Order: sequence, then structure tokens, then C-alpha cells
Amino acid sequence: MSQKILFVDDDLNILQAFQRQLRKHFTLDTAPGGREGLEMLAEHGPYAVVVADMRMPEMDGIEFLIQVAEKAPDTVRMMLTGNADQQTAAEAVNKGQVFQFLTKPCPPESLRQVLENGLNQHRLIRAEKELLENTLNGSIRVLTDILSMVDTQAFGRGQKLKEYLKTFADSFQAYDTWELELAAMLSPIGYVTIPAELMLKVRSDSVLSSAEKDILARVPEVGSRLIESIPRLDKVARIVHYQNKNYDGSGFPPGSVKGEEIPIGSRILKILVDLIRYEDQGLPRFKALGKLQSFEGLYDPDVLKSIVANSDVPEVVTKERLPIEVHELRISDILASDIETSEGLRLVGAGTTITQLTIEQVHNFNRIGGIKTPIFVLAEPTNA
Repeated sequence: MSQKILFVDDDLNILQAFQRQLRKHFTLDTAPGGREGLEMLAEHGPYAVVVADMRMPEMDGIEFLIQVAEKAPDTVRMMLTGNADQQTAAEAVNKGQVFQFLTKPCPPESLRQVLENGLNQHRLIRAEKELLENTLNGSIRVLTDILSMVDTQAFGRGQKLKEYLKTFADSFQAYDTWELELAAMLSPIGYVTIPAELMLKVRSDSVLSSAEKDILARVPEVGSRLIESIPRLDKVARIVHYQNKNYDGSGFPPGSVKGEEIPIGSRILKILVDLIRYEDQGLPRFKALGKLQSFEGLYDPDVLKSIVANSDVPEVVTKERLPIEVHELRISDILASDIETSEGLRLVGAGTTITQLTIEQVHNFNRIGGIKTPIFVLAEPTNA
């Protein structure tokens, strides 16, 4: 974690004074202006604390700190100025998002204490961020691992949906990609609550009762509840909740929400899910997209138009099917065919990306009853 401090001031005498007074206590860098300060930030950062003078030529302190906030949001920002009017202070706080406002001349002991406070604030910011990120990443990993164990088909659909988001990435440049990709992976998480008997009926196209249909319809709602308890995933939970909502307001969940009121991520996922479904049925992409365009009221017309416009992206180079044995299965392998037990039970579906839990599951089944081999995974084509 960085503990460096950057002082930016066009007065070289002041910068030299800072170096003399503070170099025994802190790791300091200096820059004689805003442009130079940004160069230092890019080349020698990150910095825990940045202190900028207000009155500087070319780029004043507020403009400089605004750019610091954009480029290094975790850096604690401070303003040092000889002009302590209320308007300047308000602009520094509101626009530059400064942690503390200092006036010249600032006694060395006072400045030392302020810098210590700034370093402590930076440590708190980083600690909270790391805690949130670790909690977030760990929670997501647990959910996806559970899904991969309980319902490999649903897990595979989530992975395929995430790949389609990458395929049509140019269509979604205006949206938060990480939330979309996360919603794609977690969109089927509600299936972990569906009884195994019901999932067997669904996969065999058996007739379902009204109660069973209602259980399936509420899968997004259940998934949303599981996700919304994780810090920072409230938007992802809402995307998952409305993933089956039609643009005209029909579909699940019932209610008056429609059109632009439906989360944009939900509108995107709905189109891609149905596109995947039609392609899995054997339709080429242009025909699948044409089928989507033939329906009125189901899809956001602007999103669908953008996806159609980007549908001519180059196809990924076709990979070869590589036969392997159970002990050769590796994390991140992509299955080219189903993994089945010796009795013909499909254990993991084709297209699934292998995780550590998948490997353990396959090895356990292999020890008990055996796995059909060879297993086929995708591999880069070999040069002739």
C-alpha cells in the first residue's frame, strides 16, 4: 500500500521548504504545476496523498484535483492556498473532493499532523475497498460454484451468456460491462432452489402443473433475493429480477414496470438469452435475429437494433475437439461434449468451463461408478 505524498505548487521555494521540513518523516515527491503533477501521478504513482496549491498557471488546483479524483480515486486530496475565501473552499470541497483545506502559511507541525491524518484516511479507504472486493469476489465465487454443482446446465447457460456479452461488446459500450457480465453469470442462480424432480420434468419436456410453472416463473425473483444480500450487487440483483420482463410490460414480474423503466441490463439479457435459445435450436444467427425482430413488444427496439448492427463480428476461430482422460481435465478447459457417467447420466454439459469444483465432482463420480471416456475439450487448432 502506497504511503507516498505528492506536493504540487508553482512556487519552487515552497516546494524546497516542504522537502526540508518533511523529508525525514514522509516519502515526498514534488511537481511545479498541474500538468507536471499529472505526469508524476502517471509515472510514479500511486500516491496516498496529493497536496495542491490553488493558484497555479495553466491549471489551477481545483482543476488538477478533479483530474486526480478521476485518475486515482483512492488518493486523498488536499488543497493549500493563501486565498482562503469561502467560495474557493466550497469549490475545492465540492469539485475537487478534498479531504482537508489548508491555508498558507501552514506551520510545519500542523502540516505534519494533517499529512498523518491523510495517510490514515488512505489506509481506511484501501482497507474498506479490499474488504468489499474480497467479500464480493468470495460471495460470487461461492454462488457460481454452487450453481455449477447443483445445475450444470444452468451454469453453462450463464457462461455462454457471458461470452455473448463479449461478442456483442460494441453494442453495450454505454453500459456498465462488469454488472452485465456478473448478471449474466448469476442470472440462473435461482435454479438452485428448484427440486430435482421438477428439473427432470423440464428437461424431458413433460407437462407441468400450474404450481410447477409458477415455481419456474419465480426463479429470477429467488435469484434476485440471493444476490441482493451481497454488498454492492443491488443493481445486479435488479437486472436478474427483471431478466424475463417484456418491453411492453408483460411477463414476470407482474406490475406496471415497462419500457425504459426496465433495467437496461435486463433488456439486454432477455434478447441474448432468446438469441442463444434459437441458435441452440439450429437457427443460424441472422435467422435467429430475424425471428426476434418479428415479435412486437418483447424486446427493446434500440438494443435489438444495436445487436443486429454488430452481429457481423468475425467468428472465433473454430477450435478442435481434443480427447482426454478424466485425470487430464484442467481448470478453464471448455467442454466440447457432455461428461456422462458410465450409466449415461449427464453430469456436466457441453460448453461448460471447468472449475475446481467441477473437477472434484467428476473425479468423485469416476471413483464411485465411472465416467465415460474420452472426454472432449476444445483446443486451439494445431498447425499442419
